[in-house]
Amino acid sequence: MIEPERIAEAAKMMEDENWTFRTYLKIHADPDELDKQFRRLHEELFSKYDCNACRNCCKQFFITFYEEDLSRCAGHLGMDPEEFKTKYFVLNPAGTYETKHKPCDFLQEDGSCLLGDSKPEDCADFPFTNRPDRIGSLIGIVENISVCPVLFEIMEQLKKEYHFVYRPGKRMRARDFRR
Repeated sequence: MIEPERIAEAAKMMEDENWTFRTYLKIHADPDELDKQFRRLHEELFSKYDCNACRNCCKQFFITFYEEDLSRCAGHLGMDPEEFKTKYFVLNPAGTYETKHKPCDFLQEDGSCLLGDSKPEDCADFPFTNRPDRIGSLIGIVENISVCPVLFEIMEQLKKEYHFVYRPGKRMRARDFRR
């Protein structure tokens, strides 16, 4: 698996290929089968990977918290929910709360999360490859390849499973994707 500090560089080198593969999947993949493939690869690869050794997601994103997350997480830290909100969050235009800092204030030096098991579902599930409707989220998946080494590997494995061959410099059309 690619090292976390090299993922952005590797993703940049593969950017055109990954966007072309995204188009290929939109044309050829059965949505239910693609969900099964993502889930299988997610379970297989994350079972062998220590996310605490990377935590690029915690370092590069502002994390969204919903009202129910705030109360639960504040309780975990023994804080009053209002004090917790004021100290760590800003209200964004969507009406949810976003962390004030990058890297995340809850990221510990050893890569663990100060919030433990009470952290928001969006944190725990990143990069969301275990969720349904992956065909509808392929743009986000391609965008997040530069952050997550496991997601990078999932996409590389899918390319093999689909026998995808990238032809650089050639404008891709639907007929180019036929097997």
